[in-house]
Amino acid sequence: MSNMHRIHWFDQRIRGGHYPSSRDLALQFEISRRQAQRDIEYLAVSLRAPLVYIAKHRGYGYEDKTYMLPHLYMTEEEKSVLKFLARKYGEYSTDAPSGVQRVAHLLGRFAGEEEGEGAGRLPYFDADPRLIHISGQLAFAIEQRRTVHLHYRSENGEFREDVCPVRLLSRYNADYVAAYQEHEGKTRLYRLDAIESLHVTNRMFEINEAGDVPFVKGRPPAIQPFTARLRLDRELQGEAWHGYPARPAGDGFYDIDFYDDDAFLQQLMLGGWLNLVSPKWLKTKLRNRCGQILKCLDGEE
Repeated sequence: MSNMHRIHWFDQRIRGGHYPSSRDLALQFEISRRQAQRDIEYLAVSLRAPLVYIAKHRGYGYEDKTYMLPHLYMTEEEKSVLKFLARKYGEYSTDAPSGVQRVAHLLGRFAGEEEGEGAGRLPYFDADPRLIHISGQLAFAIEQRRTVHLHYRSENGEFREDVCPVRLLSRYNADYVAAYQEHEGKTRLYRLDAIESLHVTNRMFEINEAGDVPFVKGRPPAIQPFTARLRLDRELQGEAWHGYPARPAGDGFYDIDFYDDDAFLQQLMLGGWLNLVSPKWLKTKLRNRCGQILKCLDGEE
């Protein structure tokens, strides 16, 4: 979760004349004093707040009472880009890593990932939208410990298989997911740019006592996916739309299967389609999400 909700609370306490301290912030949000102090430093350095510690009150105030917090709004798409870049910078290897690690730390904090610490020349990473989307799906599967069905392309040809994703890895020239192969009983690396399509299943896995090899829980009854009917802006060349299984339905429409409605909504926000026919509940949810964004743009929230 982003630290901005804590910073807003701290700002309101200052404006109310309560002189908040790092201890107050830590107690209010049940975080460490160190994390609270980092939030205060972020407010002072990154948001340029005129903070001053007032010893008499053992807390902070503003030297300039006209200071206002900047209005920060970040879409889920922008957060996913920052998380993607934060991971790449965080795992980039160099002889002088301090500058790179600082960038990784700052990107992670903007994206709402608060852990991690950090002059070298910074590398350039291309934020490929397709890789960001695949990375987001795999990150969700890793967090939820769900197996993933992959359509993968390699030097030995194309194949499809179910794997248990364990960790996302970045090297300077490529991105990988370490995943456990059920049928071979071992963990291997898959390049993200070689994944033709994937979908997260409802089969769960667990990590064994050694901490490196997952095992799949008993197969549950099959769960039927949701299906959206979309008119796309172009004809599909394969059997998937951004990793979601897709079937032609005539007149430029496709039936697209999905399990996680929030993840699918995020993909819809990225565009690439012309008309959403069904289901009705998904149209309503998308309309409400767009309405919330418009209110933010108009400064109503």
